[in-house]
Amino acid sequence: MGRLFGTDGVRGLANADLTPELALSVASAAARVLVEHAGGVVSGDGAARPVAVVGRDPRASGEMLEAAVCAGLSAAGADVRRVGVLPTPAVAHLTATLGADLGVMISASHNPMPDNGIKLFAAGGHKLPDALEDEIEARLGGVAQPDRRPTGRGIGRVTDVPDALDRYLDHLLVATPHALEGVHVVVDCAHGAASLAAPRAYERAGARVTTLAAEPDGWNINEGVGSTHLEGLAKAVVEHGADLGIAHDGDADRCLAVAADGSVVDGDQILAVLALALHADGELAGDTLVATVMSNLGLHLAMREAGIAVRTTAVGDRYVLEELRAGAFSLGGEQSGHVVLPSHATTGDGLLTALRLMARMTTTGSPLAELAGVVHRLPQVLLNVPVADKAAVGTSARVADAVAAEEAALAGHGRVLLRPSGTEQVVRVMVEAPTEDTARDVAGRLAGLVADVRA
Repeated sequence: MGRLFGTDGVRGLANADLTPELALSVASAAARVLVEHAGGVVSGDGAARPVAVVGRDPRASGEMLEAAVCAGLSAAGADVRRVGVLPTPAVAHLTATLGADLGVMISASHNPMPDNGIKLFAAGGHKLPDALEDEIEARLGGVAQPDRRPTGRGIGRVTDVPDALDRYLDHLLVATPHALEGVHVVVDCAHGAASLAAPRAYERAGARVTTLAAEPDGWNINEGVGSTHLEGLAKAVVEHGADLGIAHDGDADRCLAVAADGSVVDGDQILAVLALALHADGELAGDTLVATVMSNLGLHLAMREAGIAVRTTAVGDRYVLEELRAGAFSLGGEQSGHVVLPSHATTGDGLLTALRLMARMTTTGSPLAELAGVVHRLPQVLLNVPVADKAAVGTSARVADAVAAEEAALAGHGRVLLRPSGTEQVVRVMVEAPTEDTARDVAGRLAGLVADVRA
């Protein structure tokens, strides 16, 4: 059996891979492990009453899994503060500000509706390190024993937090340095957790807002909309004559943007815009940006020209977060649109990112396309190759030799990256090259080899 926790929590097909029984067990084990690490003891007499914040995105299976998570937490003796449908960063923020020992977000982010997931936050709203996730996984079997469960007054209580959204919106406004009057933004909420929060946040900051895909019905989350489907947003931005468009994913922990002309502004470009803004204000700690191995070489070149160093991590915002905390840096993120501003958030926050991006537009008076143009992206091709065994690809000498040969042929004018997905049975083949045709040719050859690997 493989590791239960992937790059972003537990994720799988709801009610098949991710069952209510598993959700209950994970929640109960997490409550016990995190409280013990904090120096407390969950006991049957209620002597220690840990607190957990639980939120979800609007997909239908979230209702079922929320009930299971709340049951698991209360059965372990934890009091639950249920915050309902909110973005993932809101749950992280409330975990910190409500003084909770644990935060639980039920969401599969950008994955299609049939999937769901569980993301865990420790006290302070920080994502869990691998070692702590492994400890929780190791405890899954033992927490269900009747003689270890609290009874009577030791059982946790479940209560709602009616002002949870307002608390989060107030936090976002404090973190937005300038009012956004004069900015017209089209926001695609992916029929997800941003559907209520994002339009309100941008309007309260002063922007004029046109809203797309903000009518979740439990089944339509990410369905042809959001940050993985930018075509509709680009069309709407041009039709409405808006200044920009913002696209969120299902749980709103990331965003991508569209300029006024309909061109896409990816996470690398957003990072560059925000890095230059912080650099100009003397707020970019260590004059350093943290990015992942997936970031385009164009970002590295732009930062080098501006005198900004780039620290590189493995893919996954958790690894960006670890590097940010280790070096006390002030900005990091991914090409996919996860952006972290540690002075204001403990995890990626798509709404905060969008607000800061629009604030940069208002302070400079420059259109988004001009600001993003500092990054001259090398053509990049990314192929998701279904495989029978991701580990076998990683140990294949034939694949390794082919990658080395292709990189040698690019002669420093491009690069190749093979990476197993943390949530799917695929290997991602990424190639950057001077031309798109070259990148596609190289990626195609390598994808063919990867697909043929057998265990």
